Amino acid sequence: MLGKRRPARAASTGPSRGNGDVTAAAPDVLDVHGLAHDGRGVARTAQGKTVFIDAALPGERVAVAIHRTRQRYDEAHVRERLTASAQRVTPPCPHAGRCGGCDLQHLAVPAQRRHKQAVLQELLARQGIALTAPPQLLHGADAHYRRRARLGVKVDADGTRHLGFRARHSHRLVDLETCTVLVPALEALLAPLHQLVAALEAPRQVGHLELLESDRCVVVVVRQLREHAADRRRWQAFAAAQGVHVAHRLGRETPELAWLSPAPTLRCCVPGPHEDLLLQVAPGDFLQANDEVNRLMVHTALAWLAPLAAGERVLDLFAGVGNFSLPLAAAGARVTAVEGSAAMVARLADSAQRAGLALTACQANLADPAAGHALLEQGTPDIVLLDPPREGADTLSRLLAAHPVARLLYVACDPATLARDAARLVHAGYRIRRAAVADMFVHTSHLESMLLFEHPEAPRQAQGAPSDG
Repeated sequence: MLGKRRPARAASTGPSRGNGDVTAAAPDVLDVHGLAHDGRGVARTAQGKTVFIDAALPGERVAVAIHRTRQRYDEAHVRERLTASAQRVTPPCPHAGRCGGCDLQHLAVPAQRRHKQAVLQELLARQGIALTAPPQLLHGADAHYRRRARLGVKVDADGTRHLGFRARHSHRLVDLETCTVLVPALEALLAPLHQLVAALEAPRQVGHLELLESDRCVVVVVRQLREHAADRRRWQAFAAAQGVHVAHRLGRETPELAWLSPAPTLRCCVPGPHEDLLLQVAPGDFLQANDEVNRLMVHTALAWLAPLAAGERVLDLFAGVGNFSLPLAAAGARVTAVEGSAAMVARLADSAQRAGLALTACQANLADPAAGHALLEQGTPDIVLLDPPREGADTLSRLLAAHPVARLLYVACDPATLARDAARLVHAGYRIRRAAVADMFVHTSHLESMLLFEHPEAPRQAQGAPSDG
């Protein structure tokens, strides 16, 4: 039905973002009583139906227009704010409300962080798990914290070029020449990148740009669908003029990385028990976007697991390039680091060798139950560290429920899948001893979290420190 005008009853009074009836009636006036996990305000109609309202805060009275109806709830946007929350602030970014990157800028930062703590507690409570105290809060700077980003490139039918982040719930790009969350070295590239994209002869051959700052080295990776010699020279000139390193990820089906400027040695620092450790990285490797908060998370992991007994065995699953593996090895643990990417395993092993650390690094498909069984059957570890992707560690949590370990540190980027897996572990006899929320992405509803579990009946191979309860 593209291009067809909707009937008058479905005329939109605001941005439509999906199927469902769109109401053109007069705005409803609602009192916002809560904040949903994704940061939208929550209200109820006179009939008791839940309404999720974009950019509304608890304590506000708002006139709204419904732009999507569901059987159990509606979605709405504010037509008029009749009263404002005491926690409402002026967003620091001029693109707020248009760019989909930071959806909580209208909420004071301390309130954002309290909300994230409450989200973790609520999701655990839904699984029947009550924390004895609010989660520890790990946070850093409110601005200029993000050291990696992906910018879209798009050319309109009339030839207009766009460079920026996507608008919320849209494929449309919001052009950016400033960004208050990017580290200064990356923000400084936005205006020159706009100028370069405007000068490209074949901009439609560019899919997106990946920006990365690593140990004071700045990298731009261009997703180039097809080679274009003249544009290649433009990127090389850009690299020389800006003092950055540029690479193409070239091809459609199986793109390969090719440096257009001298290939850099990319490294990032993580804290060890005595001094910083260097991790070798490459474009495309997983690297936490907020260096300051990541350092706090590593410090917290070391503190929660300290003191490590000599020879205590640690199995680090989803180890990446060694974000936790190397610090734990430096603290005296016998670490086996397991990662799905063979290339990242090789870089992890190289980093450990350069640091003079003895650890075992291996590649395995951690979604395969057989691989998990094999790792645990090699000898029960004293400690398991899990740092899975957003889908969580369903397979491994089942295995660890059946084959308990003395201590289990779970680092999660999705609190919902963490709560799911935590319920299975608690049911199997594990107890939560520590909890933390890391504000990795300020001004967004995203949160990282950490839970330390102990199992009182699990065998322990090394004589480690007793639990501090």
